[in-house]
Amino acid sequence: MIVFALSTGHEVGLGLVGLAFIVFALLSSMVIPRYRPGFPGRHLTAFVVVTVCFFVAMLLAVFYFGRESKASGETAATTTTAAPATTTAATTTAAAPAGSADLAAGKKVFTTAGCSGCHTLKDAGSSGTTGPNLDDLKPSAARVAKQVTNGGKIMPSFKASLSAQQIQDVAAYVASAAGKA
Repeated sequence: MIVFALSTGHEVGLGLVGLAFIVFALLSSMVIPRYRPGFPGRHLTAFVVVTVCFFVAMLLAVFYFGRESKASGETAATTTTAAPATTTAATTTAAAPAGSADLAAGKKVFTTAGCSGCHTLKDAGSSGTTGPNLDDLKPSAARVAKQVTNGGKIMPSFKASLSAQQIQDVAAYVASAAGKA
C-alpha cells in the first residue's frame, strides 16, 4: 500500500532500478550459463563485485525513492508565509483556499464520494483497505487536493465529478482529521 502513496517520479525511479536488478539476475542465472557453462569461472571476483553493486544500488534506491518529499504546495506555502511584508498578496492568495474550506462539507464529500470505501480514516468511521490508511499517512491538505484532483495508481481522478471547492473541503477535512492540518 505504501507504493500507492509515492509520487510518479519516485515510482519510476524505484521501478527502473528494480528492473535493472531483475534483468541482471535473470541474465546471470539463466542466459549466460546456458552459453558459457563455466560461468562465472575465472571471473568470479568481477561477478561478485557487480552483484554487490547491484544490491547496494537497490538498497539506496529504496532508501531514496521510498520516501516522499514534501509536497510542492507545502513548500510554497512555507516560503510565502516566511517572505517579507511586500508579498502580502501572495500570502493571502496561498492561504485563501485552506481558510475558506468547510470541514463539515469536506467530511460529507469524503463519505459520499466513495473515499470511505477505499481509505481508513477514524474520524469518518471508514476502514477501507484498498487505498492508504490516512490516519497513518497524515497527508497535508495540498497533497490530498493534488491526489483527489489527479488521481493515482488505482485511485481515479475526481476533478470531473467534484467542484474545486469540494476538493478543497475534502482536502482540508482529511488533513485536519488525520492530524496534519
